[in-house]
Amino acid sequence: MESFTFHDLGRIVYADALKVQTEAFETLLHAKVWGGQGENKLFFCEHEPVLTIGKSGKDANLLIPAELLKQRGISFFHTNRGGDITYHGPGQITGYPVFDLEHWQLGLKQYIHTLEEVIIRFLSLYGIKGERLEGATGVWIDPLVKGRARKICAIGVKSSRYVTMHGFALNINTDLSYFSLINPCGFTDKGVTSLEKELGAQQDFEKAKSQLHSLFSELFP
Repeated sequence: MESFTFHDLGRIVYADALKVQTEAFETLLHAKVWGGQGENKLFFCEHEPVLTIGKSGKDANLLIPAELLKQRGISFFHTNRGGDITYHGPGQITGYPVFDLEHWQLGLKQYIHTLEEVIIRFLSLYGIKGERLEGATGVWIDPLVKGRARKICAIGVKSSRYVTMHGFALNINTDLSYFSLINPCGFTDKGVTSLEKELGAQQDFEKAKSQLHSLFSELFP
């Protein structure tokens, strides 16, 4: 039996997904505060085009006027997660683990390391070497190669009393042109990539979700 319940929200606008995970977060936190047994939940979804900026992010990393985003049908949200600005959209697996880390006896740093490990193991299934980059949360390809470093997965979380929300955004068949509207995660000297771009062909999105779910079950038993 899994230590969390899995929920695939499908294609969903950001505001609706935020509401779902916030309710799960508050319910789990409330149960913990009152000594009850809450439910760990893992949400996967695929967003309509949206830019989100974390609490430590800088608006200057949005490279076009906010009113132009509306014209292009792109939503824009300031959020309470860590990290700077990033893009979510179709073809990207966005994951929101609402976990009580004490269930796994994890600190926040270990948790983020484990999230990165899930993605690194996922990429290895496709023959891709995902790596960490010191001081830059997420998963990268060729992180130390000048002019070649590119991020395939962004990570940004919020936690309270070791209960987490927000999570990761993994580019599978993502339209990477949207990233030209921002300095992704605040970087100006590093690129972004997707599984599709790395492998030169569109990938089976449902298969990728299933593989990722299985890896979460392995690393969060």
